[in-house]
Amino acid sequence: MNIFKKHMTLYLMIAPVAIYFLLFAYYPLARGLMISFQEFRIIGDNTYIGLQNYITVLSDPVFWRVLVNTLLIGGGILLIGFSFPILVAISLNEVLKVSFKKFTQMVIYLPHLFSWVIIGGIWIYLLSPDGGLVNEIIKVFGGEPIHFFTQEKYAKPLMVFTAIWKDVGFLCILYLAAIVGISPTLYEAAKIDGATRWQEIRHILIPQLYPTMKVVFLLNLLGVLKIFDQIFIMRNPTIAREVDVLMVYTYEKGILEFDMGVATAASFFVIFATLILTLIARKLLRFDEEA
Repeated sequence: MNIFKKHMTLYLMIAPVAIYFLLFAYYPLARGLMISFQEFRIIGDNTYIGLQNYITVLSDPVFWRVLVNTLLIGGGILLIGFSFPILVAISLNEVLKVSFKKFTQMVIYLPHLFSWVIIGGIWIYLLSPDGGLVNEIIKVFGGEPIHFFTQEKYAKPLMVFTAIWKDVGFLCILYLAAIVGISPTLYEAAKIDGATRWQEIRHILIPQLYPTMKVVFLLNLLGVLKIFDQIFIMRNPTIAREVDVLMVYTYEKGILEFDMGVATAASFFVIFATLILTLIARKLLRFDEEA
């Protein structure tokens, strides 16, 4: 009790945050879990049906199709989107002209500030078969226009590419901040030992980025199964089968078909799968161990 009185000011300061999360995070989560075990109705009583909603989801072939799409698209974004910003950050770090480096950082960071509505519109226009910049260049070299957004073979690669293009600048800034924090004495010692610049990058710079890499990988992993905005904006009926993901499935079940029980059951599959993936990644990366 004395400890509570001693730190009462701190408890009062954190109370609004705790109340916010209780009302807008944990209560909806608990309510959603209850709905996943019910036959949900707006009017009337909600009947408890046990695991039937989960069985319905697992027996739905569409669920398994969108799960595969999610793993392929999300996995591509995770793996390529994790490694590519590292290469960009190291390359920018080697640029000696400060003005060019700052300008490049600004240009590659700008897409991160835009919503997927804008990003989707940009790429739909650029890849348009009629007047799109990419197809106009193809025509200049004697090629035929490509209908990128109506051919299934381009669907998944486009989603992966545009997602990486949007966020590469933000992740690059994180790595550059970590690079700036590397102690200059390490480079000085390496120069005394006669190390080349490549050896400095390989044996000093990259190992010093490991803690940042762990954080970035884990953050990206958390979003692998929760892709929605990008797909919802850039999909169309022609390629929907190739790009529909778990959250689109949940949206269609819950909002369009108003089958809230099945939708919440599917969403909890996403939550459980994300939790399992995160725990496995933390264990394999030894996330809690000091570098």
